[in-house]
Formats: sequence, structure tokens, C-alpha cells
Amino acid sequence: MDFFTAQDNARRKTGRLVVLLVAAVIALIAMTTLAITIVVYFMSNHQGEVTADSLLAGLSPELVGAVAVGVVALVVTGGLYKRYQLRRGGGRVVAEALGGREIPPNTDNPSERRILNVVEEMAIASGMPVPPVYLLDETGINAFAAGFDTRDAVIGITQGAIDHLSRDELQGVVAHEFSHILHGDMRLNMRLISVLHGILLIGLLGYILLRSTAHRGRSVRSNNQNGKGAVVVLALGAALAVIGYSGTFFGNWIKAAVSRQREYLADASAVQYTRNPAGIGHALIKIGSHAQGARLEASQASEYSHLYFGQGMKLGFNRLLATHPPLNKRIRRVMPNWNGQFDAAFSAPAADDMASNAAPSAKGVAGPGVAQASAVMSGASAKAAIASMGQPGPRHLVEARSTLAKLPSRLRQAAQDPYAVRALMYGLLLSSDTHVRKRQLESLQQAALPDVYRAVMSLAGEVLMLKASLRLPLVELALPALKNLSTDQALHFRQCMKRLIEADGQVSLFEWTLYHWLVHHMGLASNDRGQGVRKLKDSQSECQVLLNVLASAGQDDLAEISAALNAAEQELPFALSAENSSSDIRALGQAVSRLRHLPPRQKPALLQAMARCIEHSGQIKPAEAELFRATADMLDCPVPPLLIE
Repeated sequence: MDFFTAQDNARRKTGRLVVLLVAAVIALIAMTTLAITIVVYFMSNHQGEVTADSLLAGLSPELVGAVAVGVVALVVTGGLYKRYQLRRGGGRVVAEALGGREIPPNTDNPSERRILNVVEEMAIASGMPVPPVYLLDETGINAFAAGFDTRDAVIGITQGAIDHLSRDELQGVVAHEFSHILHGDMRLNMRLISVLHGILLIGLLGYILLRSTAHRGRSVRSNNQNGKGAVVVLALGAALAVIGYSGTFFGNWIKAAVSRQREYLADASAVQYTRNPAGIGHALIKIGSHAQGARLEASQASEYSHLYFGQGMKLGFNRLLATHPPLNKRIRRVMPNWNGQFDAAFSAPAADDMASNAAPSAKGVAGPGVAQASAVMSGASAKAAIASMGQPGPRHLVEARSTLAKLPSRLRQAAQDPYAVRALMYGLLLSSDTHVRKRQLESLQQAALPDVYRAVMSLAGEVLMLKASLRLPLVELALPALKNLSTDQALHFRQCMKRLIEADGQVSLFEWTLYHWLVHHMGLASNDRGQGVRKLKDSQSECQVLLNVLASAGQDDLAEISAALNAAEQELPFALSAENSSSDIRALGQAVSRLRHLPPRQKPALLQAMARCIEHSGQIKPAEAELFRATADMLDCPVPPLLIE
């Protein structure tokens, strides 16, 4: 399944989820109305036999309407509150609720360094920013991805997984979780959490009524009238508790049904990414042979059960609520020749496997399709990268490992340090022109912290010598450390970047891309969620702005720019004006923000048009390739590295 089809399917599943939610709420309204009618019936001192006719006679439009409004208000308010809570913190909220702690990007713990290296490689191979990694102090072998999109995504991993899985097996597990991120499953899972929280509130209300009645036990015994009222409240609380938890049961059943099939797809994607069925297959075998399996002991583990790599909750007799397919079926799908035995011999990583915890070495990582310094990329490279969106292959992993090995160790360490990372980003914005750079540094010295400024001066020479093709991977690597900045630090960081960019009175394409990419992924951009879904045919002006900028990248010849636009418009449902080909970099931000709201199935045409702009001359320079990928990422279209074809 390609990236855009998967994204579109995830949106459709969200619509079906809303239908199922409406049906569940209607059922809850009916059951709650019946329960309250019975309570009102007895509270009215009705004498005589209780019959269906007498209960129906007690129903009134006012009662049904009041109950319906109350139930809907409770479910919607609870769901919206949970959604706000999750939206505010993204995947970090889930990781911290499960007792996770973020692994510092600059950790020197060998096992933690190993999992960070695996996540970094997979992120760069996928074309998305490196997500923060959280470690759960759990002995079970499990992992998860949480967040609404690549901006707030996190990867969670248990201590049991780190202790018992080899590097290849960790890579298979991480590839599985990246599939959930790239194919829209992660966002759907987060929405499921909000929906079920709203339904759960009815049961919680009943539980509160039961507790309040228990605290008034003496009054019940001493006063008949109060006693009768307490009994009624007790009955209402018990009814609401049963109704609420019944609703939760069916909500969990819906959650499990939605989740199971997606796990098969994510397993298949992990095999496709790594071309190593044994990696994920042996990880699943180890879960089966491990005493704790994949079970988590955190108090809130059940709320997030559909996010996990393995079945995180003990099922007992109730297989209907299984959020994951049986282990043996999952293993058979990726390893058809498996002998059916959960062999305990696979209980620990090989002794020499821990050697892979260090940063990847450049030795032995180059292979077919990996970009070399003297090589150039063609238009076929861009087309192949677009076709690989959401499904990077082994060649992309090799390229990612090679890229990480090429990064100067000093710069890589700075990217992983919460303090030095700011100096590194400032260094990337320094101009190669001596006079402009002098003005930039004078402006920065007035605004930056003294220690950060000294770090800029220390790193500047090495940053200025960095190859253009390594700049975006370095920034992707720096994102977890940048996300650890406090709100005040992040705002100050953004202000300092502005000063560096504005020092010469003009904005280059790289400056615009770096600034807006960081603002986008650090959550500092203005909220554009209210703009609604747009159609490509109605986005001519935005496409003109974006493609003008890309066509002008790396060249000034008007005839060449016009030729690039003519090539791009072959992919679009409208013409581009060659006469209106001036590059307006300052209008680009608003254009990209609006184009982000295109439906998934309409974005491929835009990406192909962007690719035409940068490859119309027959080759793509590394700098053009990275700028194309960064802009595409801001359109929520993570493009893997472009390879030599």
C-alpha cells in the first residue's frame, strides 16, 4: 500500500469510527433513559405491580431529551478534554502516563545509545525528523509510537526489549512502529483514546454516585426518607456504572477490531523496510518465550493497549478485546517456515551485538544506490524517492547509516546536546560571505546567551565546511534536543534565528527552509488547523508561489526558470504563469501552510511537480535534493533520501 493510499484509508477509518461512536452513544442514551425512568418511577412512590406499560407511561419527551443532552454532553466533553490534553503534549503525554522517561540524546549508556542509533537511522531513511525516544521501566518486551503527526511523535521502548532484543530485532520493532507513524495509524490510535475516554466517563459518574452513597451510610439507617433517597441514588449509580462499563467494553471491542488488522500491515511494512523477516520474526518469538511476554504493569497500560507492538494486557478468557493478532499468526506471516516453537534460546542478544551501540562507522556501509560525493542524481532519483514514501527500503537504511557516519563527530555530539544544539543551528545560518557573516555575528552577540555565542564561534568553521547534503540530516538529528528547550528558551531561539536571517536584508531559500522547518516541528508555528481541506484545482496561486521558489533554486537564468515551470505544470490541473515567475520567498510560508491541507490523494501531483522543478536540467544537486525534501516534509509528505539510480 502506498503512502497516500494509507493516509487516505486512515482518514476513512476515522469516519467509520465516528459512525460507530454515534451508534454507541445512541445505545448509551437508550440504556441511561431506561435506568433513570425506573429510578423516577420508584421515587414517585408508585404503588402496585411494575409492568412495561407502566414504565413506558413514565417516559416523556422532556425526560428523553434531558437524558440525551446529558449523555452527549458528558461523552463529548470528556472526549474533547482528553483530545485537548493529548494535543497539547502529543506523544509525550502517553509516554509519561506509562511511566516513561526520555532517553537523553547525548546518553553514554551503551544499551540506550544502541536504540537511539536504530531510531535515528530509521528516521533519516524515512525522511522524517528523529522522534524523541522514551524508556519504560518494564520487564516485558514491547514498544509503541504515539502522537498525532511527525511533529509530536515519540517512540517508546521497554527495558525488557532493550535487554533481550538484538540490534536486528530492535530494527524490526522500530520499523514496525515507524509504519504506524507514516501510514496514519498513530493518529487514528490517538483519536480512539479520546473517544473511549468520553464513553468511560458515564461509568465513572456511576462510580462517584456509589461512593457518595457509601459515605452517607449512617444517614440511611437513621432517616427513612433520606434512606429511601440514598437507595435510589445507589441504584442510579449502580445502573450508570454498569451502563458506562458496558459502553467501555464495546468501545474496547471497537478499538481492538480497528487495531488488529493494522498490526499485520505494520509487520509486513517492517519486513519491506529492512528486507529482514528474521528481525521482526525473532522479536515476536522472544515475546512468546519470555516469562513476562509483552505485558505492561503501568496503571494506565490498558488505556493505551492498542498502541503497543505486542499484546500489552493479559486477556484471560476474553479474546474479543485482543488488540493484536495471536503471536503465532503474526510470526507465520513474516516467517512461513517457522517451526512453531517459542525457543528460549533467543532470550538475549548475541555477545558481539552490543558493539553496534556506537555511532555507525563509514566502513562497509556504502553500497549500490548510495550517493557518493562526486555523483549526481537524476529525475529518476526524485521519482523513486516519491514512490518510496512511507515504505523506505534497505538502500535507504544503508544511505541513512552512511550519512550518519559522514557527519563530523563534533557536530553530531553538538546536535545531541541540549545546550550546544542552539549554537549548531545558528552556525548553519551563517553566511559564507565574510562581511555578511560579520554583521550576523554582531547581531547574534547582542541577543544570544554568552555561552551559546562562544559555542557558535567554536563550531562555525566546521559548520561552514559541512557539505550541503549533510545539513538536513544534521538538523533532523538535532530535533529531539531542540524539543527539550523550555517555552521561553524556544521563543528566544526563534528570535535569534530571525536576527541572523535578517542581518543582510534578504532571505535565502536555505534560511527560509531551516527556519520554517524548525518552527514547524518545534510546535512554534501559528495554528492553521481551522483552514479546512483544500483541493488542488483551487490552489493555483499557492502552487505558483511554491514552484517559483523551487524553480529558482540554484539558478538565475529566466529561460531555465521558465522551462522548469513548464515541466512542472504538466503534473498539475492548471497552467503556471511563466510571466509571474519571480521568486517570493516571504509568501512561501503561507502557501505551504495552505497546501498542507490538500487531501492525501491530491498531494502526489504536487510532489511530482516539485520534482520536475529541481530536475528539469537533467540532474539534481545534493543541496536541491535536501531543500526539496525539507519543503515536502512541511507538506506532511516525508520523502526518503534521493539515491543514485
